This record gives sequence, C-alpha cells and structure tokens, in this order.
Amino acid sequence: METEVSHLFGSSIRPEEVKALVKKATAAKEKMGELKRELSEYIGRAIDIKGQVGIAQTRAFAIEIPDKEMEYVSPEGLRLDGRRPLEMRQLRAEIGVVTQADGSAVFEMGNTKVIAAIYGPREVENKAHLINDQALVRCEYTMANFSTGDRMRKPKGDRRSTEISLVIRQTMEACIMTHLMPRSQIDIFVQVLQADGGTRSACINAATLALANAGIPMCDLVTSCSAGYLNSTPLLDLNYVEDSAGGPDVTVGFLPKVDKVTLLQMDSKLPMDMFENVMQLAIEGCKAIASYIREVLLENIKQLEYHRGV
Repeated sequence: METEVSHLFGSSIRPEEVKALVKKATAAKEKMGELKRELSEYIGRAIDIKGQVGIAQTRAFAIEIPDKEMEYVSPEGLRLDGRRPLEMRQLRAEIGVVTQADGSAVFEMGNTKVIAAIYGPREVENKAHLINDQALVRCEYTMANFSTGDRMRKPKGDRRSTEISLVIRQTMEACIMTHLMPRSQIDIFVQVLQADGGTRSACINAATLALANAGIPMCDLVTSCSAGYLNSTPLLDLNYVEDSAGGPDVTVGFLPKVDKVTLLQMDSKLPMDMFENVMQLAIEGCKAIASYIREVLLENIKQLEYHRGV
C-alpha cells in the first residue's frame, strides 16, 4: 500500500496525509451536495413566486375598471378651451398674401391656420381635360409637415389628401360660375399651416376668400363649419381634442344667399332628431362665417379705394 501511494503522490507524502486528504475531499463533496440541494430549493421557490406574481398580474388585468367618460363640457357650461357650447372660435382672415397668385388668402379658425392660392382662369394645360362649355376646376390640398405635433413626413397625394381635395373642388364648383369661363382652367391650392381641428372647413373658407380676391365670378360665398355632439351637448366648431373624441361630427358647406347646402359629411351615427339640431347649428356657424367674410372683403375694398384715391 505504501508503495502504491508513493507511486501515485510521490515519496514525500505519507499514508496518514493521504487519508486526511481523502477525508477532506469526502466532506467537501458532501458539502457540495448540500449546497446543490439548497440551490434547487431556492430555484423552486423563485419559480413558485414568479408564478404567483404572474397569476396576480393576470387577475389584476382581468379586473374590468369602468372608463370614466371624459368631460368635454363642465357643469358650468364651459368647454375645454373656455368657450360656450354654441360659441365659435375666433376668426381671422387676410387676403392678397401671395403676390404671384391671381388671388390668395389666409384664414384662421382658432389655432387652425390655412393658406389658399388661386391661379386662373387661364388656358387649359392638358387639352384632353378641356371642357367646351365651362371652366375646369382643379384643387390640391396639402398639410405642412410642421402643421401638427407629428413630425413624420407625409407622402404627397395620400388617400386623405386626395379625398379632401375632391371635397373642396366639388364644394367650390357649386358656387363658381364656370359657364362664364368656358375652355379655361382654375387651380385652387390650399395648405394647412397649423392644424387644430376643422381643417376641412377652414380650407373651404380660405378658398372662398381667395376666389373673391382673384375676381372669379361666384353665385354666392360658400362657407363651411362643423358641429358635434359630446356629453349629450351639441357643440359648434369643434377643435382637435373634441374632434378626436370619436363622437358624431357633422361638417356642412353652405350657400347663405340661396340657402343651399353644398357639402354634408358626418362621422359616426346620430339619431335623426339630434342630427337635425347639430346640422342646423353648423349652418348657423356657416352664416356667421359668411358675414365675417363679407366684412373682410368690404374692408379690403375700402383699402383699395383709399390707396387709389377714390
């Protein structure tokens, strides 16, 4: 035995030392086994705790918490921006802002700001689109990249812009006396500089002012305004927060002189009796905008007469 031990560990190690080393190794092995068992217990406990936490989270998410309806009209009868339900946003307009255009205007409804430019009547560029007995009306609607809080670049000619361009063109065709300008072309360009709800209506109002500034003959001043129904209350001239609430929203284009509706769009459903009230509210807004546009045009005529010395 001594010869085998000396051969394995060297001549300097005695059998007693080998026994002690074997004893220590056995104790270390037993200790390692205990540590492994404790580690397995800890891992098991951690898994149990994690499972219990997951069940608690699932139960918490499963609890249905009723959503409190946002209050768009306070008990005092004030909206989020301080207006009364039947009160419009402040209107501001300026004409002749683009010198290269035949007619132009800037129209503001609250924080919504739109610019419109008119070119024409002029010769039709594409002869295939020429109309012998009336003028060709074209419209292009765009939104500036800085007009909203979203800084993503919007592709030109997207579906929404195409739809609004068509709506504006059809609305303006209802008031332009196109039969007086056959075989000609009128281009309407509108761009939203700042958006805070009601951009469609603001574009129509800006285009009307720009057409008048260009001297385009019209049977009447077409104006547009929106109205909605939130918190069981009809609201006139919705801003972006109210427009994004998902409630019924009615946009109307109106010819006040001939008392004719040229545009009617509605988002969401609305009972017939309430629809009539909301639509009438929008029409009253259109009439108020028409009165303001007339004041702007009269003021512009007075300034022209003053500068010409008339």
